[in-house]
Amino acid sequence: MKTIEEINQHNVKKILSEKNIPEFFPGDIVKVGVRITEGKKDRIQYFEGLCIARKNRDINSSFTVRKISFGEGVERTFPLYGPVIDTITLIRSGKVRRAKLYYLRDRTGKSARIAEKIRKKIGTDVDAKPEAVIKKNLATVKAKAETKVEAQTEPKIESSEKK
Repeated sequence: MKTIEEINQHNVKKILSEKNIPEFFPGDIVKVGVRITEGKKDRIQYFEGLCIARKNRDINSSFTVRKISFGEGVERTFPLYGPVIDTITLIRSGKVRRAKLYYLRDRTGKSARIAEKIRKKIGTDVDAKPEAVIKKNLATVKAKAETKVEAQTEPKIESSEKK
């Protein structure tokens, strides 16, 4: 007989095969597409803000997004694997040292800013450059060095006429 945890893990795998959920953390700015049903019509409304908390509990996982709307702070808690969520888009990664950013509720302006996390892209590191790029750079350096040497060795023409 299966336990509740096994059933939940099976359901999470099933949902992940259908949805594309990016890896995001507290401090990241995310754009959440929420399905809203009005009568018989469905539409998607986007809620963009700062992820201030994330709870990882298998099928019961959720995250809280905070934004400032018309000068008022608005927070919404979304179920990560719920049918209400259509899309989640990662806009910007933030560099924070805490798991819950509830202290941002009391802050406004510059004190509420979060520094951006700079992620290295694959292939941009100096050691990871392809050999062809290194050879090309070496050829340009050699060409510049040769032109400097030629400029220095040219004889200077001085006029012997004095006025």
